[in-house]
Amino acid sequence: MTAQAAGGGTGARAGGQAGWSVARIAAVLFPFGAGAMAVNVFFASLIGSWLGGPVLSALWSILIGAVIGVPATWAFARHIRRLMDEANARADAEQGRCPERQG
Repeated sequence: MTAQAAGGGTGARAGGQAGWSVARIAAVLFPFGAGAMAVNVFFASLIGSWLGGPVLSALWSILIGAVIGVPATWAFARHIRRLMDEANARADAEQGRCPERQG
């Protein structure tokens, strides 16, 4: 399997997309997404303590944040991939390479 087929590289891929795959973007962004989710979980537990709930430890916040971080990071990576595709389409259209504008 080539690096291109595995989602690596920066060249054009099947479907006309150029650049990184959603999976690769998500893998790179996961530590940030999981960290953000862990902070959110911890602060939510602090707010929950006002209602009589327990305050989560840092370990539990990190573990829950890592689990919640997977779908959140995937959604964000899809959004970034869509923005990249949109930017590439605009650049192609400006350079006259868009099939809709030829003819």
